[in-house]
Amino acid sequence: MTQEIAMLHDMTRCTACRGCMVACKQWHDLPPDMSTPFEGQYQSHKDLTSTVYTLIEMKERVDDKGKFHWDFFKKNCFHCGDPACAKGCPENAIDRNENGTVVINQDKCVGCHYCEHNCPWHIPKIDDVKHKSYKCDLCYDRIAHGYETTGEVLKPACAKTCTAHALEFGTLEEMKQLAAERVDLARASHPDANIYSPSGVGGTHMIYVLPEKPEVFGLPANPVTPLSIDLWKAGRAFTKLAIGGAAAGIVGAMVLSKMMKSGKSTAKEQEKG
Repeated sequence: MTQEIAMLHDMTRCTACRGCMVACKQWHDLPPDMSTPFEGQYQSHKDLTSTVYTLIEMKERVDDKGKFHWDFFKKNCFHCGDPACAKGCPENAIDRNENGTVVINQDKCVGCHYCEHNCPWHIPKIDDVKHKSYKCDLCYDRIAHGYETTGEVLKPACAKTCTAHALEFGTLEEMKQLAAERVDLARASHPDANIYSPSGVGGTHMIYVLPEKPEVFGLPANPVTPLSIDLWKAGRAFTKLAIGGAAAGIVGAMVLSKMMKSGKSTAKEQEKG
């Protein structure tokens, strides 16, 4: 049985060096973004894009005691256990692999935006030229290649390059245990430190140690994968089937009508003969 894997981002250790962003670009051979205007802040990009799969968000904050904080949050796909993006994809172009990674099949993707709209964090981004959706894939190809060639799982490129040990990678159980240990350490200086891996989306394979409550960082506290997505998709499939059946009926009626007309013409010709 394939083990589920996960990555941990410990915000209390992140230095915002952005080495993870560079490593991600290099591994996926992504082009530079040429339209990143300066907006008076240190953050390199305003948001994720179709060529930026991971982003260090940098926010200034003053707490209720008047203390200043720099918050560094690594934004990328959460790789949900019950991914809304996959459930809401009308083309079945998004797969949740046995190891927990959620990957977009570009051959099937049509760039419909449903994945982006259904994701609680709006992670997937559409390339309006290619009409394809893109996001972090947790370097699933690195992981698979490493295991096939060495029998060991290679770390995702971002985790491999993190020198502050803010990013860690391993099995899901290992990362859950490490997250619990990191939270205990963080609470000495951050009483509200917590683990962010919402159960409403089936848990995530991108786990965070947050120094404050999720809302402080603009994160939904209890995101869910709504049942309505399943109902919508089932209804859409039924509609397709109904339309297909109606179209087949119309074609069949036209063929039958043509055959009947042809038969009548033949009968008349026989009578004349």
